[in-house]
Amino acid sequence: METLLLLSLPLLSVIITLCHSPLRALYRCLCEKVLKVLCGNVCVRRTHAYIFSECTHGQAESVLATFDLYSKKHASASIGPEKGVFLDEVLRRKAPLRVLELGMHCGYTSVRILRMLPTFGKLFTVEMDPLTAEKGEEIILVAGFKNSQFQVLPCSSAEAISSLASHLGEERLDLVVMDHDPEQYLPDFLALQRENLLSKHSVLILNRVVKAGAQAVMEYLSTKPHNYSVCQQVKDMLEIHCHMEREDS
Repeated sequence: METLLLLSLPLLSVIITLCHSPLRALYRCLCEKVLKVLCGNVCVRRTHAYIFSECTHGQAESVLATFDLYSKKHASASIGPEKGVFLDEVLRRKAPLRVLELGMHCGYTSVRILRMLPTFGKLFTVEMDPLTAEKGEEIILVAGFKNSQFQVLPCSSAEAISSLASHLGEERLDLVVMDHDPEQYLPDFLALQRENLLSKHSVLILNRVVKAGAQAVMEYLSTKPHNYSVCQQVKDMLEIHCHMEREDS
């Protein structure tokens, strides 16, 4: 399918060149979207293949070390060891039982989180791209974790948040890690509030806080200093604490 798309793009270009100019802009937009998907899929497959073949199966630390080794030579969406150690420290200090990860990528952060959770804890990890979700889940299993310890939700963040109450029952989320599209950070944070999924003990981790979408969350939180506080930051990853049981949006 990917090869067919690549072969058809030049032909589509010729057709559109003969048409009205607005279609050329549409063509450029289409090309950008198609190439982004194809390049992303290639990256996911290459990362997965390397981790799968080079790590020691059943050992989470080996999986993480292999990820870090791969990232030294290739482009990678993983948060890396420095921010990973920061996340470890938060997990160790807060000892969460129910964690939501928005933006699974290839499973690096998922593995870091799961190795810090008790066996009766639960990670819900969300990845909208089906291929990435599939490959990421395989990496989690390769790291030695059981299906009872995590659940991959291959859907949009909005869909995942709206369905979480059915998974959690009366429980709330102890930790939320946002590492997906920064433009979705604020809408998803507000959705978590509306669904009453956060408690006064919940912790929010934002990655890539320099992005405009993440800054929108920071601006929102600055208007509610009694409800939320910024705890610490490493590089572009930020820890935020919630202080209220429930907030009316």
